[in-house]
Amino acid sequence: MKKVALTGIKPTGIPHIGNFLGAIQPALKLSETCEARYFIADYHAINTVKKSNVIRQMSVKVAAAWLACGLDPEQVLFYKQSSVPETFELSTILMAYTPKGLMNRAHAYKAILQSNAESGKDPDDGVNMGLFTYPILMAADILLFDTDYVPVGNDQFQHVEMAVDIAQSFNFIHSCEAFKLPQALAHEQSKTVVGLDGRKMSKSYGNIIPLFAAEKELRKLIMKIVTNSQTIEEPKDPDTCSVFALYKCFATDEQIKALRQRYLAGGMGWGHAKQELFEVMNAQLSPYREKYNALIQDSAYINSVLQEGSLKARELASQKIKLLRGIMGID
Repeated sequence: MKKVALTGIKPTGIPHIGNFLGAIQPALKLSETCEARYFIADYHAINTVKKSNVIRQMSVKVAAAWLACGLDPEQVLFYKQSSVPETFELSTILMAYTPKGLMNRAHAYKAILQSNAESGKDPDDGVNMGLFTYPILMAADILLFDTDYVPVGNDQFQHVEMAVDIAQSFNFIHSCEAFKLPQALAHEQSKTVVGLDGRKMSKSYGNIIPLFAAEKELRKLIMKIVTNSQTIEEPKDPDTCSVFALYKCFATDEQIKALRQRYLAGGMGWGHAKQELFEVMNAQLSPYREKYNALIQDSAYINSVLQEGSLKARELASQKIKLLRGIMGID
């Protein structure tokens, strides 16, 4: 049987190029070798987003983004977290097997405590229980579906490790193998996608290129990429250039080789290099942009896809909950 890969998608913003290269493409590629499952993590999002219209709209937009990038709901399981109540039953169950000390060690929680201490605030200022127990809900997402692989960024590795700890606790106490032990998967490419200012592309840095930016906006943003003051005549080092770093993510091997030679030979200005980047990036992203723009006009279709996927997810989830209830003696 194929291994199960699970990807959670928080509806907190439209993806940018860094998300596309570092998370979306690798996660979708897992469907070629794994039984892939993807879900809109709307309950995770409400820890930080409290406006109902934003949650509702972003859930549709983020679902449209992944569908536009190639997620095929006929081939994989695609559902909404809030439509699978078994997730929350399992979350409650797992709380009974999770030491509070484990939650105290969560990086996100510790970071807030440190920030509050430095600011002279109450240690738990701004901490809600959803944030504190976030790793338990994430563990429920993972363990409910007998997940083997969880593709995550480096900042989420600890949460997968916590899911393993909680699963082992349950299995040990009940002398069973009720839960599979998941494995976190990292993608090295996610570290190397540079933004407009040369730092890692991130919304927090304000240096992103939106994935579905219109053609004119895309070109305008690319022309803003920070470069040095070398003249047209001077040879340039492609390996220290943000423009070339992004170019390599979208160009063919032959195109990369040709542009590298132009860098080293001199006689090419930064405007020419940025134009080359725009052309290869726009050529690859145009089909995704067009599909996204079409999908976003049909929210009924997107909601129907998520509803159908959620019904399939509940069939699997209910079987797992039935098993666990029997093990615990509350069936």
